[in-house]
Amino acid sequence: MPNSNMNQPSKQTKILHITRNLPPLVGGMERLNWHIANGLAQHTQVTIIGPKQSLPKAPANTKYVGVPLKPLWRFIISTLISSIWVSIRCRPEIVFAGSGLTAPMALIGAKLAGGTSVAYLHGLDIAVNHPLYRLFWLPAIRRMDKVIVNSSYSAKLAQAVGVPDKKISVIHPGVTLPKTAPNEAAIAAFRAHHKLGNSRLLLSVGRLTERKGLREFVRYSLPDVIAAIPDAVLVVIGDQPKDSLYAKHQSITSIQAEADNKGVGDRIRFLGWMAMNAPELQTAFYASSVHIFPVKHSDSDPEGFGMVAVEAAAQGLPTVAFASGGILDAVSSGQSGYLVEQGNYSSLTDAIVQVLVGETSVWRHQAINFAQQFAWPLFNEKIVSALNILQKPPSHDPRSHDG
Repeated sequence: MPNSNMNQPSKQTKILHITRNLPPLVGGMERLNWHIANGLAQHTQVTIIGPKQSLPKAPANTKYVGVPLKPLWRFIISTLISSIWVSIRCRPEIVFAGSGLTAPMALIGAKLAGGTSVAYLHGLDIAVNHPLYRLFWLPAIRRMDKVIVNSSYSAKLAQAVGVPDKKISVIHPGVTLPKTAPNEAAIAAFRAHHKLGNSRLLLSVGRLTERKGLREFVRYSLPDVIAAIPDAVLVVIGDQPKDSLYAKHQSITSIQAEADNKGVGDRIRFLGWMAMNAPELQTAFYASSVHIFPVKHSDSDPEGFGMVAVEAAAQGLPTVAFASGGILDAVSSGQSGYLVEQGNYSSLTDAIVQVLVGETSVWRHQAINFAQQFAWPLFNEKIVSALNILQKPPSHDPRSHDG
């Protein structure tokens, strides 16, 4: 049962946040957990248990207990021991798991502290088809006092594995709304540096995993896009995953080989990885005409939300995506882009071409309006409300940018 302190919370509520996903590791889950900790630290006393290398980038006003990131068994054992120690010593009212991986540690810690256990789940956290995970982790997730999920789709996955509906809250991940836009000189310099000329740019941002479906897009859609829009160029920002537990990758070599085979090898550029808050990435968003998100549906590796689509919208860039998993919550078809039938590459091509020949300023205005509902301050308010923590005016934190 939830701790009774949750009914009468105070400014001094103590929270233990347990996660493997924090910067400088790269990905949406890492940015999300940073913002969860940063937002909660404005109202409560937050202790984080996370990878040792994340300590320098931890939010201000938090305590940090570092554990080894690799190998996985060492992370799990070290995190469990640290969770027990912190829970007994500090008696946190709330023990928060940043993903399903740390749910058992949070559950045990909350039991020892007499507190409330909470997990934030990301889709794959629920769908992992590993026998040990399903034997030990899913029962822990079912026993959490509260489960927060990143999309309506993830909520259905949680219900399907036995999490009671009354325990589930849907809180979409947030986004940083830029205060300024890159000027024309910066965009021109970006285009010149990467030899893009005046081409209309299709942008792909994210780790090159099998699920993201970039190689299939190059095979089945890109040639037809270029046939309709001869000056189109696909710009790829991202690299193969290094610290992901489950993701299978698609190599740059294999994607380029597919493009060469289809006769469009000269219409693709790989720019490597860029931090989400890097000025060059913001410039790439503004220089582009459409963000493509051709995610392949997989029951065992679902797209729980699709943060990059909202991040593109925040920069005024519409997304064309397959209507898969949590992407239905991340793209508003007709407002921030288009959603098309899963696996229908012909429809995907048509939607991309429609954006490319459309009015850029209209799409930019609509996309930004859509993204505003995901602003990090609103996300933080929803987390605080879900945890029933009394709010106080946030203190000025010069580090309150993207983690």
